[in-house]
Amino acid sequence: MKPFGIRWAHPIAVVAALAVLSSCGLPKTGPNKKQIYSGSVQQEGDAFVVEVNDRVTRATAVVPALGFSDTFQNAGLMGSDTIQAGDVLGLTIWENVDDGLLVGETQNATLLETVQVDGAGFIFVPYAGRIRAAGNSPEAIRRIITERLEEQTPDPQVEVRRMAGDGSTVSLVGAVGGQGVYAIERPTRTLSTMLARAGGVTIEPEIAQITVLRGHESGRIWFQDLYSYPELDIALRGGDRILVEEDTRSFTSLGATGTQARVSFESQNLSALEAIAQVGGLVSSSSDATGVFVFRNEPDVIAAEVLGRDDLVGAQRMIYVLDLTQPNGLFRARDFVIRDGDTLYVTEAPLAQWNKTIAAIFGSLVAPLANVDQLAN
Repeated sequence: MKPFGIRWAHPIAVVAALAVLSSCGLPKTGPNKKQIYSGSVQQEGDAFVVEVNDRVTRATAVVPALGFSDTFQNAGLMGSDTIQAGDVLGLTIWENVDDGLLVGETQNATLLETVQVDGAGFIFVPYAGRIRAAGNSPEAIRRIITERLEEQTPDPQVEVRRMAGDGSTVSLVGAVGGQGVYAIERPTRTLSTMLARAGGVTIEPEIAQITVLRGHESGRIWFQDLYSYPELDIALRGGDRILVEEDTRSFTSLGATGTQARVSFESQNLSALEAIAQVGGLVSSSSDATGVFVFRNEPDVIAAEVLGRDDLVGAQRMIYVLDLTQPNGLFRARDFVIRDGDTLYVTEAPLAQWNKTIAAIFGSLVAPLANVDQLAN
């Protein structure tokens, strides 16, 4: 017969282990639902905890709008026949004499291939002087030069050619096939055609953004919108800087999810359901489908509409709760929009904590119980 003390060793050890675990706690991925709710304003905390419903999804479905201002959209195409400052012109002048003003011996034509229009819009032609070129067509410049030379040489013939597009250039940088400076020519006078000229975008079209800087103004659009909305295919101007870059928005995934990390958006609009799927979904062995939380600093205007209050000042800490087990839970998660900087947190299911407790107890008791059995024998 085993001694009395040995017979009760197993239960006593279990009770002792439970006491230790209850005093020091078990490892977990973060706070549980009760702890999150304890930080609500209703319990003298500093965050509003709101259950997501159809009204909340509508009030929070705010996505930053991208687009071009009227100044960009109302700019007309640059005329192919209008000379601009910075243009490079080519001039050919024929003189109907053997010894002309410009031509050399045995020649009857003079070539001036790189006459650049200065910043004030003028060019200089020998014997014709300083001529206003900007704002004029090549034909108008030809007539002006001809008239001035006629006073000094009989029957001059003048040809004026544009040597480099419209004389105006734009720079393209970022995720394009060929970064560089490109002349605005007749086939590339709009944003879409200039992007095509540079080899197109080299990142996923769904997350590509295009920024155009013009002087002190700027505008940004989604690459896909450029082809969905023709009015966004703006006319370019000399000096425009075009930047193509990947969407920089992200959210943080924590808790009982497949991935705990900072996660970049993979589409223009991201729902809570898509965000959960993007991080690998819920973990079947540990996730609590009733405890999906979205933490966000909400602008006071949106927070006031969500809470039905008019006394809020400044951004408010909001905690939105999604219960995927409800009949409409998945629909609400599909309609709830994730925004830049959000934190998606999924709590652990109570059973997961219980399993950890059991595993911790039996794992910690293996060696002591083996020793007790040896003493009993």
